[in-house]
This record gives sequence, structure tokens and C-alpha cells, in this order.
Amino acid sequence: QVQLVESGGGLVQAGGSLRVSCAASGLTFSTHALGWFRQAPGKEREFVAAARQRGTVTLYADSVKDRFTISRDNAKNSVYLQMNSLKPEDTAVYYCAASGLLGGVDIWYTRKNNYNYWGQGTQVTVSS
Repeated sequence: QVQLVESGGGLVQAGGSLRVSCAASGLTFSTHALGWFRQAPGKEREFVAAARQRGTVTLYADSVKDRFTISRDNAKNSVYLQMNSLKPEDTAVYYCAASGLLGGVDIWYTRKNNYNYWGQGTQVTVSS
């Protein structure tokens, strides 16, 4: 049984930093692409960042580029999202996701329908 468990969310002031983590079990971690998505109230779940299977290729939404960093530790079956210079508009529930499929072009990894495993989410709230 595959499980993804996020942790590390919380309340932070604008301009601050936070790191969310996701621990995976029940899958061959190194062969899965990993993604972070977020969903704010009343909005669609949107792509934030992804790390392709080899981990050396990372992708970011324009809204978080140069502020957020995704990293994966295959030895610990974990993926992280370091968030710096946080803004109130970053407030959302953050979800990690894993995909055992092999995508082609980068845009493939930004589409939530291509991920077959999801965590339960962790709330990140940024106050102004």
C-alpha cells in the first residue's frame, strides 16, 4: 500500500521561510517522479514544483521560481519543498504526489492527472 505523508506546514509571516516534507512508503521511490501541488480555498489544485525520476531535473511554476526549491532524498524516501520569501498568496494546502509513469516533455510533470499517488496535504498559511 502506497502512502505519502506530508509534514511541516504551519503559520508564517510574509517574507519568512518554511520547509514541508513528504515521506513515502510502499513504492520504489527512485523510479517515481515527485511533485508538489497546492490548493487554495475556492481554487483549483495547481502545480508548484516537480523532480523528475533521476532527481537532477527540477521544474517550477513561474509564481514560485527563485523562491521555492524542491529536493528529494532517495535514501530516505522523502521529498522536500523549501519555501523562502513567502507571500500571503502562497497560502494553501500543499500536497505531495508521486508518479510511476514516464513522462516526456517537462509540461507532462506539471499536470496533476499524471500523478497516481497523493498525500493528505499540509496547511501553509502566510500572514501579511
